[in-house]
Amino acid sequence: MSSPDITLYTAQTPNGIKISIALEELGLPYKVEKIDISKNVQKEPWFLEINPNGRIPALTDTFTDGQKIRLFESGSILTYLAEQYDKDFKISYPKGTREYYETISWLYFQNAGVGPMQGQANHFSRYAPERIEYGVNRYVNETRRLYSVLDKHLESSKSGYLVGDHITIADISHWGWVAAAGWAGVDIEEFPHLKAWEEKLAAREGVEKGRHVPSPHTIKDLLKDKKKSEEEAAKARAWVQEGMKSDAAK
Repeated sequence: MSSPDITLYTAQTPNGIKISIALEELGLPYKVEKIDISKNVQKEPWFLEINPNGRIPALTDTFTDGQKIRLFESGSILTYLAEQYDKDFKISYPKGTREYYETISWLYFQNAGVGPMQGQANHFSRYAPERIEYGVNRYVNETRRLYSVLDKHLESSKSGYLVGDHITIADISHWGWVAAAGWAGVDIEEFPHLKAWEEKLAAREGVEKGRHVPSPHTIKDLLKDKKKSEEEAAKARAWVQEGMKSDAAK
């Protein structure tokens, strides 16, 4: 096992808190660099050396050969942490087992399905310059469909986790997105088993600590205040649209 020399580059987003939650669940030491995505820090040359795609989260570590390694894409980072540091299988299962492959399947389900679809639901519901009903309905309904898949799967889970008898990187990958369901226009009350799962994870010490990195995780409180939600969405809409213009100009 290599000795951790981890720096996490992150922001308060569903993808960002995946990694801090995993690190807290593993009990690993790590440093944090808060990336202000509203100011496009993630597009600066120094950050692009770590993640060429200009997105958070990203992570650096000292690899087994003594040299620095960079990791980007949240699923890749979670896999790395599990394979490099989870020797007691706190958030994973032994490689090659049925549970290992089931975990990877749900991890990819989140990275390829829930995240992108809910992200688009967020965009058309909150950040688009004008409300386009087709876009809102398309992505909110697809997110609801994916939630129904999770809900049905969890209904038959004896442990209340997605795979086997304990938390895994599959659960961690999903949690921040499901906790923010209301921001995307999805009513979590429609999915009782998924709601119970979200609350079960929220009660864990590692999740509680990790969700507040690099700043307080306030989405649930924000969703209780419609006026404040609209104000925060308006602020975010401005820099999202500006960022899109900047990307299009390149």
